[in-house]
Amino acid sequence: MAAETFLFTSESVNEGHPIMFGYATDETPELMPLTHMLATKLGARLTEVRKNGTCAWLRPDGKTQVTIEYLNEGGAMVPVRVHTVLISTQHDETVTNDEIAADLKEHVIKPVIPGKYLDENTIFHLNPSGRFVIGGPHGDAGLTGRKIIIDTYGGWGAHGGGAFSGKDPTKVDRSGAYIARQAAKSIIASGLARRCIVQISYAIGVPEPLSVFVDSYGTGKIPDREILKLVKENFDFRPGMISINLDLKKGGNRFIKTAAYGHFGRDDADFTWEVVKPLKFDKASA
Repeated sequence: MAAETFLFTSESVNEGHPIMFGYATDETPELMPLTHMLATKLGARLTEVRKNGTCAWLRPDGKTQVTIEYLNEGGAMVPVRVHTVLISTQHDETVTNDEIAADLKEHVIKPVIPGKYLDENTIFHLNPSGRFVIGGPHGDAGLTGRKIIIDTYGGWGAHGGGAFSGKDPTKVDRSGAYIARQAAKSIIASGLARRCIVQISYAIGVPEPLSVFVDSYGTGKIPDREILKLVKENFDFRPGMISINLDLKKGGNRFIKTAAYGHFGRDDADFTWEVVKPLKFDKASA
């Protein structure tokens, strides 16, 4: 097969000339990485059982992490089993370490992680550092305040370095990442590939992106250059049009919701960038 050329942008300083990425994978119904979805859902479950009194000893500070063993199936990621579950959570002074571990397994892990992924070899690190009574800014100085990997794909795909929080939708750090996610998700949902990443780069004062790049990791049903052509035909990557097409300037508390549990993979009408845009292609020739 003949070699193909493509546009890909790199930068030395990410200040005003941003690069954004969108990622999607068919390993979950949300078209998100399973590691990230499980870690996020564990965090949400910690909040739920703290607030409803199921685990009244819980306090707000905490961290979750999930390690999964995958099968690389021609570029597509197929989850095989959960290798390790890590939960470190703040607690009151009355609860013992054994009670913490038992409650976390019963009330947090079991309702979130499907049993088919857990086996006798799964490792559980539950408050492995011991007592965690003092938390938040009181216990840990130097917090970044911008968890850009948690906000996106949990380390999968790529990240241009720009945070989302505190930025209005005219900033492409935010809106560009949203449209890139919609494009990537639409590629997977339309059956064009099983896994893909979309990169967009911009320059200040130039409305059209400098480059748009698509990589299907070898899982594409058609060549990546044809997927890219479909993406360019169906998505307007100009910042002003992104805000209009995704209705990003609508009022309400939509962006408050993004402050916790990530910006992607959410089943919420306010997350307009999660709406799939069908991309039609000739399946007979694929």
